[in-house]
Amino acid sequence: MAVFSFRTDAQDGRARRGVISTPRGDIRTPAFMPVGTAATVKAMLPGSVRETGADILLGNTYHLMLRPTAERIDRLGGLHKFMNWDRPILTDSGGFQVMSLADLRKLTEDGVTFKSHIDGSKHTLTPERSMEIQRLLGSDIVMCFDECPALPADRDAIARSMRLSMRWAKRSKEAFGDRPGHALFGIQQGGLEEDLRAESAQALRQIGFDGYAVGGLAVGEGQEAMFDCLDYAPEQLPQDKPRYLMGVGKPDDIVGAVARGIDMMDCVLPSRSGRTGQVFTRRGVVNIKNARHADDPRPLDETCTCPACRSYSRAYLHHVFRAQEIISSMLLTWHNLHYYQELMAGMRAAIGQGTFVAWQKDFHDMRAQGDIDPL
Repeated sequence: MAVFSFRTDAQDGRARRGVISTPRGDIRTPAFMPVGTAATVKAMLPGSVRETGADILLGNTYHLMLRPTAERIDRLGGLHKFMNWDRPILTDSGGFQVMSLADLRKLTEDGVTFKSHIDGSKHTLTPERSMEIQRLLGSDIVMCFDECPALPADRDAIARSMRLSMRWAKRSKEAFGDRPGHALFGIQQGGLEEDLRAESAQALRQIGFDGYAVGGLAVGEGQEAMFDCLDYAPEQLPQDKPRYLMGVGKPDDIVGAVARGIDMMDCVLPSRSGRTGQVFTRRGVVNIKNARHADDPRPLDETCTCPACRSYSRAYLHHVFRAQEIISSMLLTWHNLHYYQELMAGMRAAIGQGTFVAWQKDFHDMRAQGDIDPL
């Protein structure tokens, strides 16, 4: 079987372009991973997601273990077959959702016991169980089990949480075992404390992983604080492995993260925003629900080639959103995912050409212009 590998083929400043190779196909980096929480990217067919340019999707361990269960997915041939996506899938460990969604959590050295947000049933998630679930799902990239405290938090609490996560990372690596063609990523923690981040990175290096995530950001600290952390955190991690910033983000978050050496990102924002009428364009955010669009025959973005822009007017998109028609979620989600993938392609090209600084300036200048004037 082909092995998991990563190579960079261009660098401009700290921004890197490369390829993650897996048995199920290559992932071009910088990469944005659409989120398929419950084995689906909401309002999208898998083929449509692929048409936007996505090389990899994210699935969610917490949600899938509760419904339909990892054991059922395994009996039905694994997550790829179950959701009709034959390219790479990354699954998160479930730790973040346990902390943010589940009720009546009890945290111990062993793991977390919690009640399902769906039906109140009791479950226990440990590093070993998280690895088992992700093995049953058959994901290509597996995340180690960690605790993700919300920010702000006091330093002592962040340090305790980080060190617990590092012990869990070691147990995750042992439970993951030898799985050729599959990769295990460690997750750096430490909040906004540079020395704690360095301690975490050193612990992860000693364990040894196929890739490394910067965790514990985009949890309420704000963009400036996140960027301050990213000014040093990625550089604390191995240079020859992919770096994944979890749960990010808005377009300017993504551009800033790539400028600081991040290779992979994921976020529910483009799909969730599409369902709520928020549209991302080169000129910033458009709220299609606004009355100014009701008589506008122009597309969302005249340069965009997605189906929403190619075939439909702002007036139509405004109408179907206000009428709560399902096609609204379909078209606006497709547009947003298309925009995000074009953003990644633009950065990959600029890094390869050595023009990333100029590309960044054009990106920010265009957004500063704001949306096109009303008719």
